[in-house]
Amino acid sequence: MTRPARGKGTRKPAKGTRKAVKAAPRKAPAVPRRVVPAWESYAEAVATEREPASRFVRLAAERFLGELSRWGTKPGRAYRFDEAEASRVVRAFPALFRHHKGEWAGRAFELEAWQQFLVAQVFGWRAKDGRRRFRKAYVEVPRKNGKSQIAAGVGLLLLCADGEPGAEVYSAATKRDQALLVHDEATRMVKSSPALARRVGAFRHNLHVTATHSKFEPLSADFNTLDGLNPHGVIVDELHAHRSRDLLDVLETAMGARRQPLLFLITTAGHGRASVCWELHEYGRQVLEGTVEDPSFLAYIAGADAGDDWTEPATWRKANPNLGVSIKLDFLRRECKRAQEIPAYQNAFRRLYLNQWTTQETRWLDMAKWRECGAEFDPEYLSELRCWAGVDLSTTTDISSCALVFEPDDEDLVHVLSFSWIPGDNIAARVRRDRVPYDAWSRDGHLTATDGNVIDHDYIRHTIAQDLKAAFPYLEVVGYDPWNATKWAIDLEGDGVPVVQIRQGYKTMSPACKELERLVLGGYLRHNNNPVLTWAMDNVMITQDPAGNIKPAKAKATERIDPAVDLITAIATMLEFRDEPSIYESRGILTL
Repeated sequence: MTRPARGKGTRKPAKGTRKAVKAAPRKAPAVPRRVVPAWESYAEAVATEREPASRFVRLAAERFLGELSRWGTKPGRAYRFDEAEASRVVRAFPALFRHHKGEWAGRAFELEAWQQFLVAQVFGWRAKDGRRRFRKAYVEVPRKNGKSQIAAGVGLLLLCADGEPGAEVYSAATKRDQALLVHDEATRMVKSSPALARRVGAFRHNLHVTATHSKFEPLSADFNTLDGLNPHGVIVDELHAHRSRDLLDVLETAMGARRQPLLFLITTAGHGRASVCWELHEYGRQVLEGTVEDPSFLAYIAGADAGDDWTEPATWRKANPNLGVSIKLDFLRRECKRAQEIPAYQNAFRRLYLNQWTTQETRWLDMAKWRECGAEFDPEYLSELRCWAGVDLSTTTDISSCALVFEPDDEDLVHVLSFSWIPGDNIAARVRRDRVPYDAWSRDGHLTATDGNVIDHDYIRHTIAQDLKAAFPYLEVVGYDPWNATKWAIDLEGDGVPVVQIRQGYKTMSPACKELERLVLGGYLRHNNNPVLTWAMDNVMITQDPAGNIKPAKAKATERIDPAVDLITAIATMLEFRDEPSIYESRGILTL
């Protein structure tokens, strides 16, 4: 049998096979899927509102994701994100640091997602030349969210893992005791870590690395000299306690010679707006909102948003990124209940645990109750009622006010009216300085802008003796603080208006303050929603003596409280004279 000839170019089948098999094409090697780091996942969850967060934290997340998309990780851009460096620093925390308090004592310091988001940005973003992008990080979060621990860790990394020879790192505060808090935290971290203890020496209040001639020390504004500092890193603790920017300015100026210095600012919200902390809070807001472009400034501001119900657990979760870890829900429930039962504690709760800025340190009145007492009414309705006035003359360049309080009407309601005056020539400058809408209040008739750049006290006297007396003929007596007002009062009495001295001590003011509390909390007071008076009431802080007497704390007030003090003075006058027969029963009404 003859086999058919193989065609030209055909291949002989391999031994043991019936026919030739074509070689399979090679598969391309599989590209490993990128594992999204925790800080990026956190940013995406916040930006899409899957993770509860404040508006400012959401803006911070959107800023990071937007810049990551725009600049990416490739060199040659204005800035790039070095993911490897960010990962190195994030891994360093559990590798080097240990917790040493409470239930976490002895455990590795594993950063929460929000902490990774913060640290990764500080150390991951780089400029073209490889240096860190961010020179200033502003971190504002409520108490018990681990600010001091993360700040201590950042300080130690700057000390011994930042490639900076002769690094000088300082934990700074207004007082040495406060400066020691972060530094002591760092010292305990060193002593609890074998790896750090071998490299970092600890002697009293000094941490040092001999090999690089580097040191980490506490520093306060009362330090004997701040000359000769050359900081590589500065941790500023509780910035809200800094009433001036002197220490901050000295430290920032001294950092100019360093290659990539870092100013790491940590704080809770403060009270009042006359502080460097509020300036940086507002600057951080502007950076996050995009109204100010500053690629060297990092802001992380956690807290309740305006309009949030401060009594709701959902608000607490939004404000506290470490809720369930270092701060417990049951603890916040107890503190919130305390704030609801004790109005004076409300401001402290909102400031410390919700990170809301307040106008004063200790709230006196529950402002929600005060606003409930507001109602529109015709002042002419009050013309047949007895009333008493309170006047506390301010300096000639500030607000001056007069308050009227009326006897209870048929519904047992006590009505109050407030009148205020301000120099008209400097009103625009005062709006810019105080960030208070005096101009709008003046346009709306709630505040009278007088001619000139000082208040003419005689103008106020004539207004009371003529206008107010004509509108409210049963004005019984005007109470006044005798300080700097004796001649003014004598002249007012010469105009036919009875006057009486109301001194501003505990004996006189405490009964009036407590009566005002009773009227507001019981819903027996009516005011006509005058924004000047409401603003002043919101600014009032109180002081208390050992016997439990209270009075407005003028020395502690960070904003104007004159209209509120005048109302208290009017109530003090009423309490003293309301049981006396009306002067008009014996003499009749004087015709002016």
